[in-house]
Amino acid sequence: MKKSDTPVSGPEKAKILIAIRKAKTSLGKIEMMVETENDCFPVIQQVLAAIGLLKSANLLMLDRHIARELKGIAKADTLRNELVRIVKTAQSK
Repeated sequence: MKKSDTPVSGPEKAKILIAIRKAKTSLGKIEMMVETENDCFPVIQQVLAAIGLLKSANLLMLDRHIARELKGIAKADTLRNELVRIVKTAQSK
């Protein structure tokens, strides 16, 4: 991948990396909780937290990707907003 093809940079990259690192930490906690046979509810909460973090990172990357790909196209902002809205709706199912 060429440097110009990188999906994100700057503040967006920092936000994505934070979300991914938090999700990674949550996954480690989930694994330990399952191994030690913890009560189900706290495990479920951790799973949902990890899913939420990954969805957030995904939306940030998608938004940047769409913005880059639609650059210079008339109504690019409208198209980008509509695509992100569709993905958000799909992720909430």
